[in-house]
Amino acid sequence: MQRPLAVRMLTALALTLALAVACSPAPAKDTEGPAAPTGVTAASGSAQTVHVMWNAATDDRAVTGYEVYQQGRKVKDLQATTLMVDIVNLTPATPYAFTVRARDAAGNRSPHSTTVPATTLAATAQDRTPPTTPRALRATADGSHAATLTWQPARDDTKVTAYDIYQADARIHTVPGTATTARLTGLRAGTVYSFTVRARDAAENSSPDSATADLTTTPAPGAAPNTAPTDFTAKAVKGEVTLTWTPPRTGAPVTEHQLYLDGAFATTIIWGADPPPGRATYTFTVPTTKPARHSVKLRARLPDGTWGDFSAQRTVVVP
Repeated sequence: MQRPLAVRMLTALALTLALAVACSPAPAKDTEGPAAPTGVTAASGSAQTVHVMWNAATDDRAVTGYEVYQQGRKVKDLQATTLMVDIVNLTPATPYAFTVRARDAAGNRSPHSTTVPATTLAATAQDRTPPTTPRALRATADGSHAATLTWQPARDDTKVTAYDIYQADARIHTVPGTATTARLTGLRAGTVYSFTVRARDAAENSSPDSATADLTTTPAPGAAPNTAPTDFTAKAVKGEVTLTWTPPRTGAPVTEHQLYLDGAFATTIIWGADPPPGRATYTFTVPTTKPARHSVKLRARLPDGTWGDFSAQRTVVVP
């Protein structure tokens, strides 16, 4: 019995597809390793620690991780998003040498980077006094993807050996204690950033945070304007945190904001049909039995129903 024409056509198509799949070449194996990381630096911030940093490497597909070597021996295995690390438990007043290699998903490794030397600081008598707070921090955007920070130096009873730069409570850069400026790269276009600086001495005592310096990087060509709340402040008193800010200009009243506490969504602030004119204020309670450090940030619901850009992040200690 002869099958209907439609069935014969579908059978022929299935055979053709099966032959095409069977005959298609296998994906090319990745045998090319990443390029060696560049810009590697190593600096000792204490008698037992060296801080190693480098620039992101490139690969024909993607870099998936980095390996840090001390005297030719691998001591750290890191994710591709990590471009710095502290090597700890070293011997005081001792020279060391470091290299960095990049790795891709196929396990290919780059050549070693240029070898960089660093000598740990000499051990000192017990030092429990932290440096003073760095002052007059300023942040200036250098286009869409970089920024320059400047500050006035801190003081210490022994010596400031390093300055650590933090973005939203995460350390992203370290410079020697003789520096009062730092250039940050790899930022995103049209994004709000909040920076602070801490001074550190040879005994690993860190100063309090400097005042926060905010900046917004230049938007990419043709990108929509930034929609983050501005002039954002946070103050804590007796278990309560009071926030004040200026809602973004959207061409319509902004009736809702999302509050994020310690990086996680906490609540939605809803004003109703008539939000307060000018600056907005919101107070919430943080249950605590002892002083606790928290970070807060906001974003507004835009007229099209989507959520806008995040505000600068603020850190408070709730008494």
